[in-house]
Amino acid sequence: MDVDVLVPTVDRPAELATTLAGLAAQTDVAFRVVVSDQSAGGEAVTAPAVAAMLRVLEAQGRPVTLLTHPERRGLAEHRQFLLDHATAPAVLFLDDDVWLEPGSVGRMLDALRTLDCGFVGSAVQGLSYLHDRRPHETAVFERWDGPVVPEVVRRGTPGFDRWSLHNAANPTHLAADLDVPPGGWVPYRVAWVGACVLYDRQALDDVGGFRFWDALPPDHAGEDVVAQWRVMERFGGVGILPSGAVHLEAPTTVVDRRVDAPDVVFDEWADAAR
Repeated sequence: MDVDVLVPTVDRPAELATTLAGLAAQTDVAFRVVVSDQSAGGEAVTAPAVAAMLRVLEAQGRPVTLLTHPERRGLAEHRQFLLDHATAPAVLFLDDDVWLEPGSVGRMLDALRTLDCGFVGSAVQGLSYLHDRRPHETAVFERWDGPVVPEVVRRGTPGFDRWSLHNAANPTHLAADLDVPPGGWVPYRVAWVGACVLYDRQALDDVGGFRFWDALPPDHAGEDVVAQWRVMERFGGVGILPSGAVHLEAPTTVVDRRVDAPDVVFDEWADAAR
């Protein structure tokens, strides 16, 4: 397999079925799907729509691995659990509320190989905001010209201001203003990318993956930011347009966001350095 698609899920059978349907529409990449279910009793994968999409993937020759991981220790630990089961050279962390248009995984893998960097992200688009243009949020857009090189992004650095690029339907509007041929992609500078990120597995493992999870309480957010910032500063990372990733805009399952992982992890590192 070229890619292991790693999908953490909990109590979202309808959204998970839609996510799997998007994967079933990808035709140009050899990938395996790994689903880790934290629903009560591991019941998400038995829902009729989910089970049907899993059968479709298997009928296509896509290997499917189903895991249950009932003990909830937070998103970072769940992502590390999935990463520990990955074997492919590239891993796509795909949240269970994202639909991918056909060709999305192929574009991301092509970009990862061409740019030879640590990760490529497709920012999710909230299409309920399709008519809400926000030029004040997209003004920081910057194409990545030339080789992708490492960079440091933290709160207070200029790169952090790029977070606004991925609000609402901003990726859709940015892509519409670019002259991208069918099947093509344009790399750009990011602060981070949520919900749909393809990593070079070795690069992610080299920076420790999500093994910082034990420094966090179970209720936290921003674990993907920590991983991406660590990959970016050693191997570089980009977003690509067009995205092809659509957010289902379902209610979040992460309701307590008082602990932001970057503030904890990088503060600990700073204290250790002092």
